[in-house]
Amino acid sequence: MKSIKPRKQRKRLFNAPLHKKRKWIAAHLAENLLLKYDHRGTPVVTGDTVKVMRGSFKGHEDKVARVDIRKQIVEIEGITTVKADGTKIAKPMHASNLLITKLNLTDKWRRKKLEKGLSEETRKEIEKEAEEQIKELEEEKMVEEIAESEEGEEAEKIPEETSKIPEEKEEKPKEKEKPKEEKKVEKKKYIFEKT
Repeated sequence: MKSIKPRKQRKRLFNAPLHKKRKWIAAHLAENLLLKYDHRGTPVVTGDTVKVMRGSFKGHEDKVARVDIRKQIVEIEGITTVKADGTKIAKPMHASNLLITKLNLTDKWRRKKLEKGLSEETRKEIEKEAEEQIKELEEEKMVEEIAESEEGEEAEKIPEETSKIPEEKEEKPKEKEKPKEEKKVEKKKYIFEKT
């Protein structure tokens, strides 16, 4: 970008295509990751563990629940605000206020990007860590599927029990709808006289 005018800078920020906005939602890596990957920062992805560095939730550390590329915000598990009606919603955070403490390495493209220029030993460590994360994800999916199947079975049992009990419904005679009478509106005629 050549312009230093704030209005043009902001226009570029808000009207940028999504493939560029995604890269701008980046956060710095923690010191141990910085030394391991030889990168200062990387784009935040769902599943990364981050630490909040600024704001009222400073020091909170948890996983990233959602990344909104259009709005350029990150939602973190456990960080919520209360609306006026009492419902809790996720509080959006800007990625620049976060520090990545653990990377989500399940994406092979992200691993390739991080492995570029590293020694063979660190590459093997990254691959091993990625395999562990993939196994954890598979286990979580299995637990969720089991829970869903149990809920489905319980839902099937409930309608069977209710179908055994005969329900008596009293039918009320329906009243005939009366056609609405149209009111005649008298139109007022205004006569303008020339003076």
